[in-house]
Amino acid sequence: MEILLAKTAGFCFGVKRAVETVYEQVGKGNIYTYGPIIHNEEVVKDLEQKGVFVIDKESDISALSEGTVVIRSHGVERRIYDLIKDNSLELVDATCPFVKKIHNIVDKDSGQGNQIIIIGNPNHPEVMGIVGWCNTKPIVLETIEEAENLEIPEDRKISLVSQTTFNHKKFNSIVEIFEKKGYNITVYNTICNATEERQKETASIAQQVDAMIVIGGRNSSNTQKLYDISKKECANTYYIQTLVDLDLAAFESVGRVGITAGASTPNHIIKEVHGSMAEDFGTMFEASLAEESRISVGKVVKGTVIDVKEDEIILNINYKADGVITKSEYSNDLNISLKDKVQVGETIEAKVVKTNDGDGQVLLSVKRVAAEKANEKLEEAYNNEEILKGVVTQVLDGGLSVTVEEARVFIPASLVSDVYEKDLTKYKGQEVEFKITEFNPRKRRIIGNRKMLIEKEKKAAKEALFARINVGDTVEGSVKNVTDFGAFIDLGGADGLLHISEMSWGRVDNPKKMFAVGDNVKAIIKDIQGEKIALSLKFEDSNPWLTAADKYAIDNVVTGKVARMTDFGAFVELEPGVDALLHVSQIAKEHIEKPSSVLSVGQEIEAKVVDFKLEDKKISLSMKALLPEDEVVEEVAEAVEEVVETAEETATEE
Repeated sequence: MEILLAKTAGFCFGVKRAVETVYEQVGKGNIYTYGPIIHNEEVVKDLEQKGVFVIDKESDISALSEGTVVIRSHGVERRIYDLIKDNSLELVDATCPFVKKIHNIVDKDSGQGNQIIIIGNPNHPEVMGIVGWCNTKPIVLETIEEAENLEIPEDRKISLVSQTTFNHKKFNSIVEIFEKKGYNITVYNTICNATEERQKETASIAQQVDAMIVIGGRNSSNTQKLYDISKKECANTYYIQTLVDLDLAAFESVGRVGITAGASTPNHIIKEVHGSMAEDFGTMFEASLAEESRISVGKVVKGTVIDVKEDEIILNINYKADGVITKSEYSNDLNISLKDKVQVGETIEAKVVKTNDGDGQVLLSVKRVAAEKANEKLEEAYNNEEILKGVVTQVLDGGLSVTVEEARVFIPASLVSDVYEKDLTKYKGQEVEFKITEFNPRKRRIIGNRKMLIEKEKKAAKEALFARINVGDTVEGSVKNVTDFGAFIDLGGADGLLHISEMSWGRVDNPKKMFAVGDNVKAIIKDIQGEKIALSLKFEDSNPWLTAADKYAIDNVVTGKVARMTDFGAFVELEPGVDALLHVSQIAKEHIEKPSSVLSVGQEIEAKVVDFKLEDKKISLSMKALLPEDEVVEEVAEAVEEVVETAEETATEE
């Protein structure tokens, strides 16, 4: 007799997780499951013998004063969670993650006003649980006829989900009916991938054999569906729960037998049935286990690309399940197109991340293989103190995440630059240089340091700058900072101070009105004291006093603006850097107590130059001299002498 044993037979991911979760609670005392943890009487009986009891009514929960309640793999209504918490009982959630995903979908979409349609058996505990997470009344239907007869307002948004163990072919037929009706519908294919694979394999095996055995609990929905699928392909299909139900006499004249099992069927029951059908069962079963051990987390495998999708790559890894590489596990660059990078038929080396990604496939990673190889280079660079380059792929709260050939290096914010930078977002996407100062991949600590390179570079630049500059040299730089007293100019290695008094031959009231950060400046080095550099914009060839003797000769009539005033007179700016004194006695022919009584700062006036002293950079003006009068010149001369004497005796405000 030839026996074909389905590779997908037995516990699925969710059931295995739920059963293991309950067994972990054994021995703690007062352990309950809300409903049978799975639809398999053998498992439920074994748990009961170990002190785990089934409760299935809300009143049972209310009657408990202490203990732990485990939520079954099929999930329950939201109100059951609330009831457990309200009674101060410990809650352990063993809901299948794929079922939990459906809860989240209907909770969110119904909260947005969508009409929820659930495809499945309305009396199945999984469906009843899904209904309990809807915020509005859902529609539950199970047959094609129900779908055809359903009428929903055309403007109503619809969200469609399915029981995880529903017949995949039937589900597609129902979806097609809704699409033909033109509804505004969002379809969530929530049939478990493991269920789909199990159903496909069952149909395939049933087509090849003379008899088919389907193993599973009588209340198991997914096992019942396997039986129905098998029965369509093979009339001699038998539904059993354990070896006791198997009539071996019915298989005496059968040449080929197929065996499959529901998601809630333990391996030992499958093994017992298979062992009764073939003496070499033990060898086959152990071979299956050996195959599983070949694929384990952390191992590097090779596979052939059989399909490339927008967000994932499917590999044949010569295993009972295909390998899948998501875009995020192929590269850190999520903008790449997998179809441009990978071709069907090529061989890829990847690392096993999960032996079951939740959909029955093996989750693989290409970038982790690359990262390990890159880590070897990083370690070598760390030991040799090499300078590395990498692209900043993430800006985190505490620093930068830099990628070097798929390996990640973290540069703390304090080591990004030699100055504090509040906003690091400018580094996103940039290539930066750094050294590795800590390398501990086991603790996932690979620390980069950019600051030390900047400091070293600046030190070298400073030494080179001071080696070439001298007082009197003209230098160029960019404005780094502007203060009330001056501007700091980055000269490429050191900063020079351009004091407010050196910004112009004239008077500067506010440096911030003259300069902005980033402006280019050409200046003269006025002084060097240690590492302090004083700069000036007072270039000698632009000194206004070079031509002042001609412009402001005695008797010349000039115009200027009143810059400031004292009690004895007003200082008039003839041009930036050249001020003249207008004595109070020279403003008008009548007596004036203070200049401010007739003049104002900023006022433009016309006057005659009555005295000019180049060596002292002093000019005296007279408005009165331009007034029409018959007074003798001597009177003016006396007044000029008085102005000069006053100016010399009184400290001039500069």
